[in-house]
Amino acid sequence: MSELEGIYAVWLRELKVYIREKERVVSSLISPILWLVAFGTGLGSVVEIEGVNYQTYIYPGVLVMSVLFSSLFYGVYVIWDRKLDFLKEVLVAPLSRVSIFIGKALGGCTTVAIQSAALLAIGYLIGLPLPLGTLLWVFLLLFILSVALVSLGLAIGANMRSPEGFMLVVNFVIWPLFFFSGALYPLDSLPVWLSGATNANPVTYGVDAVRGAVIGVQHFPLLVDFAVLLLLSLAMIAAGAWSFRRMHD
Repeated sequence: MSELEGIYAVWLRELKVYIREKERVVSSLISPILWLVAFGTGLGSVVEIEGVNYQTYIYPGVLVMSVLFSSLFYGVYVIWDRKLDFLKEVLVAPLSRVSIFIGKALGGCTTVAIQSAALLAIGYLIGLPLPLGTLLWVFLLLFILSVALVSLGLAIGANMRSPEGFMLVVNFVIWPLFFFSGALYPLDSLPVWLSGATNANPVTYGVDAVRGAVIGVQHFPLLVDFAVLLLLSLAMIAAGAWSFRRMHD
């Protein structure tokens, strides 16, 4: 088996598992939709930010939130594979650990891409005009972010032994990344401590880039946003590959 064939086999297995778990497909969309409908509509009836309805303003943040949650929680499947002994079978195959990591990461990014496409379609339901060029650009930004976050989730999963421990660690990671990303509020005129936290949060730059593409409101230059996302992806890929190299079955 060549490395490319091995990567494809791992990716295909991850995709088939996702498609078979229909409740996973549905549940991944419920939380973002609730944020848009309940939170966005409730405050959107009385709040505008920079002349933009609040529901529309947080829509890019909800897109990134969906990527953040789905990508990081994907790492728990490494632990379940270990418990089912599937991981042991994969690790003894004539395939490098890095190739196994790449296959699983691509599988995770594919499932996140499917969810992102569904949520982008919801943009039309809330009255956002999203031309094809904008859709493709936003999809690319979300995909790059998913590469980074799926890799991070896999790195955490490779170093954990129990789903409970994984969930504890990931919850400590997810909520600060989400709440300090500017997904729900503008980045201008923040207190110094909060401004420092948001500027240090790499997810902030994903939210900013997507918001600039969708509604034209952007805090940082696009080049800065894009560079941070690329560097984050490269760093997390390296961390994930390193974690898989040293992982025990």
